[in-house]
Amino acid sequence: MTAPGPRNLITDVPGLRVGNAGDRVLRSGVTVVLAEAPAVAAADVRGGGPGTRETDLLDPAGLVQAVDAVVLSGGSAFGLAAADGVTGWLREQGRGFPIGGARVPIVPAAILFDLNNGGDKDWGPVSPYHRLGAEAVSVAGDDFALGNAGAGLGATAGPLKGGLGSASVRDGEVTLAALAAVNSLGSVTFPEAPCFWAWPFEQAAEFGGLPPPASPPAREALSALARPMAGNTTLAVVATDATLTRVQARRLAVMAQDGLARAIRPVHTPYDGDTVFALSTGRKALADPEADLARLGMLAADCLTRAVARAVFEAESLGRVPCYRERYAREIAALRASQEQGAAQENGRET
Repeated sequence: MTAPGPRNLITDVPGLRVGNAGDRVLRSGVTVVLAEAPAVAAADVRGGGPGTRETDLLDPAGLVQAVDAVVLSGGSAFGLAAADGVTGWLREQGRGFPIGGARVPIVPAAILFDLNNGGDKDWGPVSPYHRLGAEAVSVAGDDFALGNAGAGLGATAGPLKGGLGSASVRDGEVTLAALAAVNSLGSVTFPEAPCFWAWPFEQAAEFGGLPPPASPPAREALSALARPMAGNTTLAVVATDATLTRVQARRLAVMAQDGLARAIRPVHTPYDGDTVFALSTGRKALADPEADLARLGMLAADCLTRAVARAVFEAESLGRVPCYRERYAREIAALRASQEQGAAQENGRET
């Protein structure tokens, strides 16, 4: 029997903490997933326009087997500087891969495009992302904000405000969770309707608890392709306390990508840099490496689906971009009233 963890956040996985930092004038921010001890890691990149750092290092044939942190940042290529801030903070803590007498913190990173969201990007020759990265890692803890927070601060999701989302699941003794910074070209809801594509996977009304759709959407979700094209990207981290090799972690990241395909239409386009990292904190041994990994991959995709929807559900309007709850306030109220009327009629029949 599976159920969300106590926080329904990626920090339900023992050994992980998360920190956010953002600048509302800039309309951009940084999210850091900090491993308390080096964690086995892998990455899978599917978008046509990625911006990444040290993802080649995560190849199973590489020398370094574990990472100290993963950085998700706004700012397009400028946001890669956030990893420098995290690396400097980790160096001060004595963390890093030992090479002779030196230690080099291992901090893969990926960025999303939020340069045209109306924020003040006139930062001169030095971007603020180094500072934001250092701030984010310095406040990493068990609890963190969703929606307009961290890397999700300036994000958009199709016609709606995007954001930062997370979800977790307990499967026996193993915990698996996902974190997503959703800045997608594609939409996360049915066309002109408040139903999330992720609705079959919702747990405990985590993104509104609306009733399932009465019928499939009337038309294809092609409205995204009618808008002016721009850089986008959904960034994600899936994590578990199960003990995985680098090869197994890569398979987990590959399978988790299905969560993006369930939650966003279209996804993995030439305009997106969709990237999924996988982390293992190595607390629980797998009894059956192949069968257990297959189940973990399925759960990772489910968790990532939920995390994407939560990112948009928790977001607040920013500038001219409406949030989900503002855009669909009238429709949500009508569905709630219908739910209540149906429940009252059912209670009447029972009495």
